[in-house]
Order: sequence, then C-alpha cells, then structure tokens
Amino acid sequence: MEKAITYKNLITKIILLTLVITLSVAFIYGEYLKRDAIEKLTKIDAKKTSKLVFQSLYSAMEKGWTKEDLKNIIDRINTIDDEMIVNVYRSPIVAEVYGDIKSDAKARKANPFVKQALKSEEVLNIIDDSMIQFFYPIIAEQQCLKCHTNAKEDDVLGVIDISYPINDLKISLSTMINFFALFIVMFSLIVFLSLYFEFDKYLVKPIKIFVDKINDISENKDIKQRVKIDNKIKEITSMQKVFNNMLDSLEYQFYNDELTDLPNRKKLLEIVNGDKYASLMLINIDKFQEINDLYGDEVGNELLVYISNILEENSPKSSTLFKLHADEYALYYEQDLSLEELKSLALYLIESIEKNAFVVKEDNEAHVNVSIGIALGNEALLTNADIALKIAKRKRQKFILYDSSMKIEHEYEQNLKWGKKIKDAIKEDRFIPLFQPIVDTKTQEVVKYESLIRMVDKNGELISPIHFLNLAKKNKLYPQLTMIMIKKTFEVLSKIDKKISINLNVDDILNKEVYDYIIKHLKVSNSGQRVVFELIESEGIENFDEVLNFIEDVKHYGCQISIDDFGTGYSNFEYLMKLKVDYIKIDASMIRDIDTNRNSQMVTETIIDFANKMGIETIAEFIHSKNVYEKVKEIGIHYSQGYYFGEPTSLD
Repeated sequence: MEKAITYKNLITKIILLTLVITLSVAFIYGEYLKRDAIEKLTKIDAKKTSKLVFQSLYSAMEKGWTKEDLKNIIDRINTIDDEMIVNVYRSPIVAEVYGDIKSDAKARKANPFVKQALKSEEVLNIIDDSMIQFFYPIIAEQQCLKCHTNAKEDDVLGVIDISYPINDLKISLSTMINFFALFIVMFSLIVFLSLYFEFDKYLVKPIKIFVDKINDISENKDIKQRVKIDNKIKEITSMQKVFNNMLDSLEYQFYNDELTDLPNRKKLLEIVNGDKYASLMLINIDKFQEINDLYGDEVGNELLVYISNILEENSPKSSTLFKLHADEYALYYEQDLSLEELKSLALYLIESIEKNAFVVKEDNEAHVNVSIGIALGNEALLTNADIALKIAKRKRQKFILYDSSMKIEHEYEQNLKWGKKIKDAIKEDRFIPLFQPIVDTKTQEVVKYESLIRMVDKNGELISPIHFLNLAKKNKLYPQLTMIMIKKTFEVLSKIDKKISINLNVDDILNKEVYDYIIKHLKVSNSGQRVVFELIESEGIENFDEVLNFIEDVKHYGCQISIDDFGTGYSNFEYLMKLKVDYIKIDASMIRDIDTNRNSQMVTETIIDFANKMGIETIAEFIHSKNVYEKVKEIGIHYSQGYYFGEPTSLD
C-alpha cells in the first residue's frame, strides 16, 4: 500500500519538483533560442557576405578577367579575416563553356551541401557553437545569359561557400540566457513561497472536502445529493458545478425514459411506495411487437413517442405520466376519484388513441389499440394495476378495474408452486385435449379440428395453457405434455373420421424421445393421412435441416404440415417453399380487424396469392364475428377457425 503523505510534505515536493521542471524547461528553451538565433542571424549575415563576394566576382567577370584573376580576388577576400574562408565552385553549366576546375568537380561530387546548393537551396551548416558554414547558390538572371549562353534564367551557375566564426553572437546570447534563467529562478521562488502559505488553506483542504463528499455520495449510492463547498477558488467552484451537473444528468437518466423523456418505473416505484391514497392506470399497447417486427425498430420507437404525446395531451393536469418497460405507460393520479370517474377517464384515453391513426412509412396507417389496468388505494398499487392489465388483455377487454377477487385468477400466473402443480397433474392424468373446429369457409362445414391442451384443476375447472406452458418449459416438463397430447389425440383420432391438427414447436422436433414417440404412433395407428402437424415456433428457421427432416419423415406416413401464426417466424417465403407445407394459418393479428383495416386486407391478400400459386391452402384463425367471416370468405381463404364457429370442446 502506498505510504500516505502530509499536506506540508506534499506542498514541499510540489515546489521542489516545479523548480526542477522550471529550470530544465528554461535551459532547454534557452538552448533552443540560442540555436534559433544562430540559424536566423548568422544566415542573414552569411547571405549578405555571399552576395558581396558574388558582386565582386561579377564585376570582375564583366571586365573579362580570367579564372586566375577571379582566384586572386577570392584569395584576397580570404585575407580579410584569418578565421573566415571563402570558396567558389562552378556549376556544370559554367564548366561546360569555360572549362572545369578539378577542385570544383571534386566538391560537386563529394560535398552534400554543394549538391544541395546546386539545386537552388541556401544551406546553413552549423559546425558547432562557434563556427558556421553557408552555401549560397548563384542564380542566373537575364543579364547573366549574355555570357552564359547555354544557361537559362533561374539555373544555378555556381555556389559560394563561406565559413566564419560567431563568437560575438554566442557571448551575447549566453548573457541573455543566464539572465533569463536567473529571472525564472527568482520568479519561481517568490511565487511558490507565497503559495506555500495559501495553498493549503484555499486549495488542498477544499479539494479534500470535495473528495470526501464524492466518496460519501458514491458509498451511499445517493445521486440526489449535491456537493456544496464554501471556497474562494474559481476552479474548485467550477469543479463543484461540473460534478453537480453530472449528478443532475445521472439523476435524470436514472429516473427518466431515454426515448420519451417521461419519468420511468424507478421514479414511479418511489412514489407508489408511500402511503398516499391514489389511483394508477397501466396502459399497454396491444400487439406492439407485431408492429415493431413488421415496420422495424425505428417506426416502433416513433409509435412509442406518438402514444406518449397523446397521453400527455389528454391526461389530467394534476396527474403524472410515466413510461415503463417496453410498450407500457402508467398514469398516477392522487386526487380522490370515484369508480365512474376512473372508468370515464380510461375510456377517454382509449378513444383519444384509437381515433387517431398512426402514420407509418409511405402514408400507410396503423390503427393502434391499448389495454388498461386500473387500481386505486394506498397499498400495492402497481401490483394490483398489473394484475388488472393482464386480465384485461386475456379477456380482450379495453380496461379492467382491479378488485380483490382477481388475486385468485392472478395466482395462475404468479404462484411459485406451479412446478409441483404441473407434476401432480401429469401424475394424476389431468391434462386433456380440447378440439376447436376448422370449417370450410364457403360451406361452413367442419372439415377438421385443432387439438388444444388444457389442465383440469382439482376442482374440475379447465385451466388455459397460458398459465402453465411457459412454466412447464422452465421446469423441463414440456416434452411430457407433448407426448400426453399426442397419445390422447391419437386416441380421439381413432374414433372420428375428421382430420386433427397437433401443435408442435421446434423443441418437440429436436427432442429425440418426442420425435420417436410421434413416429411410433404413426406406425401403430395407421392414421397418418388424417394428421396435420402445426409448427408453432419461429425458432424452427434456425434449425431448418432438422425441421425439414421431420417433415419428410411424417409425410412418409401421409401427414400434412401447417404453419401456424403466419406473419411471424416462418413468414419467409423462401423457407416456406423448402418446407413443402400444405397449409398456412394466417396470424390472428391480421384477421381480427380485417373487415375494417385495409392494411390487414392487403397483407392477407398477398399471402393468399402466394399460397394459391404454390398450391398451399390457407386457414384464417380468430374469426370472431360475422363481418370478419364475410371478409375472409370474400378474399378467398379456404378454411376458417374461431369462436364464431365454435370454441374448444371435448369431442366425447
């Protein structure tokens, strides 16, 4: 563990470290300044000198002086300063006309700086802190072309190489840099000695308080707290403001839905956990997942915002609207309302949503329905409203107001003892099949039945599979239920002359015991030509080969295949063709309002057209009224099923 340090020691370390860094930076920067000054100042000076040398040579060349004369001029220039050396090298262009000089040719070949200067670049070579060397390219001008007839403007005619010392410049810069370093040292000492006495009071201690506050908020996980520190340092005040703004943002994100900006379930739970008498409505969008699957997540999100806006506009001003998980909202109202007022408010909200069609892509419209569960009181508001909502959805009612008798019904969904109940029902042979008729749409004659599982409780009441199938899967009892249904359905099949469809999901097909059990009954019964297997799970597409093998095996015994809930998982036309199915059962979501919903009609007609071309017969489920039946008949669906023709019953 790292050893702790006192504030005073920390300050001392900071001062010493800062001084070291300051001096280091000052020295490095001073060297940089000196180098920069050498490069700039000496280059300017060397360039001027080179130009003077060139002008001297140029004047001599104009008078027609020879190479020897020019060499003498250069030698005389070199006597001006013992430490200054001047050399002039001809370029290949000049050598071509006036002859080359051996030393020039050697320099052009061996000296990289001469090569660089011959490319029209001025070159400063800092040999060390006391000596520089400058290479100046002689550029051809218009007046030079009179003599250098083989050249053109901007060609390099030669290079002047000048070397000389920079002692004076070095001394001047050293003095300046020493003074600068001394100034930095004195300045740092004064600044940090002053800070030494104020640093702890105005900076270190407030920061410690700030950190303690942050740790306290973190340990208590209370994002409603805020940091408040009295101090005179603007930076600490800014830190405090930034941190509090971050907490504001976190609190908002924690208690608000990201999509709709409405307060979320966490916020609702904090409110309803009090003991105030209030009413609560849970509002759920019917068949939202189907809209989301059909049009995509983006449209689904737009629908959620659209519904939240309608609810906000039409809810009482003194109420609070919440966005819960998925497609669910909550309306919390603390005023004391009568039952009639609550029912009127629920109907008003439902009508506000249903009278406005939600515009989807390309001017398509979707008519949205909602279900509402209502609870009032000062205990278990959310739980009770949730029970009422589930029952409203199950009974297909627009809204239901919770009363205490609903707890018995709710136990079928929530009771943790269901695993034992299912095992007991299996042991006591209390699972039975009921059969719902499927009729010829044109004649309304019953042509076959669908076998549907029910559990008989100890009081003789029939329990719908919605209460136990998912729990049976979780408890790994589902295969046993499938085999019970197969056994009892085949028993009934031997007593009637109609076809019977049996529901299977992909888990049944992949389960070898169930698979073998089906084949065994097909062999023994010799009734395969009157068996239709309805594939009900969308996951089957991911196990296409296994599903296809099963279909081929059962078709060997004369069985037929139906795809249930077409419009969900198996609604891939390519897979449909490969699976070689005999029937398509169109999903209830497209049938339930087909008499009034043009979009449902168009989608269904497309499915029928495809099925007819493929030689596949169609079945409409959820026929619940004469109007729906007449529309189904009109568009040419072969078979119909629903409560309009008969509910599931025992054929005994």
